[in-house]
Amino acid sequence: MTAAAGAKLVGGAGLLLWLLAQPPALSAQEPASPSTTNLVPSSAFQGSVPGATPVSDVLPLSLGRAVELGLANNLGLLLNREVVTSARGERWVALAQLLPNLSGSASAHHLKESLASTGITLPGAPTVVGPFNYYDARVSLSQRIFDLSAIERERAAAHRVSAAEFSEQDAKDLVVLTVGAGYLQALAGQARIETVRAQLATAQTMLEHAVEMHRAGVTPGIDEVRARVEWLTRSQQLIVVENEFAKQKLSLLRLIGLPLAQEVALVDREPFLPMTTGTLGQHLEQALAARADYRAARSELESAHAGVRAARTQRMPSLVLNADYGEIGRTLSQLEATYQITGSLSIPIFEGGRIHGDVVRAEAQVRQREAELADLRGRIEYEIRSALLDLGAARLEVSVARQTVELAETNLWQAEERFRAGLNDNLEVVQAQQSVAAAQEGVVDSQYRLNLAKLMLARAIGIASFAGHSPGR
Repeated sequence: MTAAAGAKLVGGAGLLLWLLAQPPALSAQEPASPSTTNLVPSSAFQGSVPGATPVSDVLPLSLGRAVELGLANNLGLLLNREVVTSARGERWVALAQLLPNLSGSASAHHLKESLASTGITLPGAPTVVGPFNYYDARVSLSQRIFDLSAIERERAAAHRVSAAEFSEQDAKDLVVLTVGAGYLQALAGQARIETVRAQLATAQTMLEHAVEMHRAGVTPGIDEVRARVEWLTRSQQLIVVENEFAKQKLSLLRLIGLPLAQEVALVDREPFLPMTTGTLGQHLEQALAARADYRAARSELESAHAGVRAARTQRMPSLVLNADYGEIGRTLSQLEATYQITGSLSIPIFEGGRIHGDVVRAEAQVRQREAELADLRGRIEYEIRSALLDLGAARLEVSVARQTVELAETNLWQAEERFRAGLNDNLEVVQAQQSVAAAQEGVVDSQYRLNLAKLMLARAIGIASFAGHSPGR
């Protein structure tokens, strides 16, 4: 797999985040709005918020440490955490409709009143009284005693909080996958550099030998030219792979939030990635129980069902208690205690079709969530099957690639021996060197694909852990 293909594989991963709708105010009787899903761009998981300043020394970086930094600084995960915070705030807004609302007030009044304007006429009394003063200080209480619609709106908001929390966990799993794939890709780039350097050293040796033999008149000049072309080809290839490795490290630093100027050394040359075992049925059962995105989708469906109940129960009566207690008087030294208690029963009779519209909208939201859940289940099975196919193929590729390297190196040794013995020109040697280079590149690519397939299978079944590290649940 090329570096571009690996980046495309990781960059294509996406994640649904669960946002909350604004619940109505205390005085309203509307169902909770359908929850809104916000698709955080996959590019967010390729970025980060740098959390440190570069140091002059080369920083050793293990796979586990890279994952820890990614979980602390990756932009996609940070955005998801704020979604959870927002969801909890929205639930408090919905819960406020069920909790007491207590307020206090104090006022001072100076006025003159016209009795005639209010229809009060007394013989011999003035038509205008005042000016006079009075003062009022009191505490007011408002409490919903019975409101099924408000209860269901709060339940819907609570389910959306659960969905947001599961989405945050899914974002953690995605960060583990993305950072792991980026680390493996950088390791593959580092291995390519070492391979090309070894090939360049071999080409250098053959060039020196070809020059000596040409000067001695043993071989024609074409052998020296051919050896020099091979040496220049490997030199150019080294420039390319070193540049690619430098960019791969930059991408990894972006993922985990280290400064781009920081020099790092990848210390896990062959990180242990456990092989996940089990049948397709076992993997699917485990994924449906463990995958955070599937659990988030189920919570969204439960929230949608609560939204339907909230819409339908708007037709039910609601009871609200309002009370106040305070003191009122013409002077601050002559205050009298007063209070008022009011119970209000509201019975919807005709709402102009609004309730019906809310029900229709909420039921459509349920059908949408059901379709999304069914699609996600199918996508999970597809991801598991695809990862199992990739894993099986990658295992075979690694075995075949290693055998190919052994045979290619044997062929190169034999070609060099024949060339030194003067039995052949160096064309066969150059061709054998190219075969070794291709075989070694195949080993690097197949090993990268094998490790990446392990990561993808772990992600598909909901176990984003490796190298002794897990993001936690």
